[in-house]
Amino acid sequence: MNERTGVVTMQGNPLTLIGKELKVGDAAPDFDVVDNDLKPFKLSSLKGKVVVISAVPSLDTSVCDTETRRFNKEADALGDNVKILTISMDLPFAQKRWCGAAGVNNVMTLSDYQSASFGTAFGILIKGLHLLARVIFVVDTKGVIRYIQYVKEATHEPNYDEVLAAVKKLSA
Repeated sequence: MNERTGVVTMQGNPLTLIGKELKVGDAAPDFDVVDNDLKPFKLSSLKGKVVVISAVPSLDTSVCDTETRRFNKEADALGDNVKILTISMDLPFAQKRWCGAAGVNNVMTLSDYQSASFGTAFGILIKGLHLLARVIFVVDTKGVIRYIQYVKEATHEPNYDEVLAAVKKLSA
């Protein structure tokens, strides 16, 4: 199992990520997660769409809350050819509760709690914590990763403008 330390930190402390590091130009690996109703979901089901994958540690933290609300707001302007996924280790029941309370309905929240299939396939599972690092991936209509943003400090928000520019370039 590949491990990388120091790519991201939490409150300044280096974290170890498990899984192979993906690069721009790599095919996005398929993964098995569940939606808020415990139904299986695979990335391959979105082939033909531009997909933003926002990996977050937990929706019940202020930064993840803010990030997911922001992507939910931006989703309207991106059109039907773009799908935004927020993936965390939160239980599907907690994700469903959070979405209802936050009024989030443009972003699909998915849980990787069962097998960490997404976290290990994308190389962003945090060793020891069993959480996901804060990373954004943008995947094109053919399933190729075209943009990656590792948020160095897990308690910081991503650069939304960079992510949206990458999405708009692919969906134009």
